[in-house]
Amino acid sequence: MKRVLDIAGASAGLVLLSPLLAGLAIAVRLDSPGPALHWSRRVGRGNRIFAMPKFRTMRTGAPNVATHLMADPDRWVTPLGRFLRRTSLDELPQLWSVLKGDMSLVGPRPALFNQDDLVALRTEAGVDALRPGLTGWAQINGRDELPIPEKAKLDREYLERMSFSFDLQIIAATARSALSGRGVTH
Repeated sequence: MKRVLDIAGASAGLVLLSPLLAGLAIAVRLDSPGPALHWSRRVGRGNRIFAMPKFRTMRTGAPNVATHLMADPDRWVTPLGRFLRRTSLDELPQLWSVLKGDMSLVGPRPALFNQDDLVALRTEAGVDALRPGLTGWAQINGRDELPIPEKAKLDREYLERMSFSFDLQIIAATARSALSGRGVTH
């Protein structure tokens, strides 16, 4: 049932949002030199590495680490990138990853390939058995503000509570969170 919802939701999203996606791609290209999409190496189901697309919010040449680990993240984030991150519009290309099967609409957010601490805690909790999500329980409960152990704890809680109705609650809360920009630090 979850995979059916993922395919239906991602397909509908890609079709309905295609004008917005095209407009954002053009805006990213006009905002700063470089490609519209950034393909980030992420950890997926079974700790397998996959390429996840996002609208590029950083200048080309930015270090390949989590933004909160950068010495001066404001130096790297583009003007449009701030808006895209605050509204989570930079995440929309991940609908492709959902359709492809690398991700789900709801699940733990995919860790960067070099976030060994988060990957280890998720593996220990059994969360690595899940497809990562476009949004998730930890995502709506703090986003960038959460310490790694708290993210892993919330991801485990999602694993234990996972259901169709819980996914719908998370999707609704994600829409509210994206509109407010709550929890985004850069």
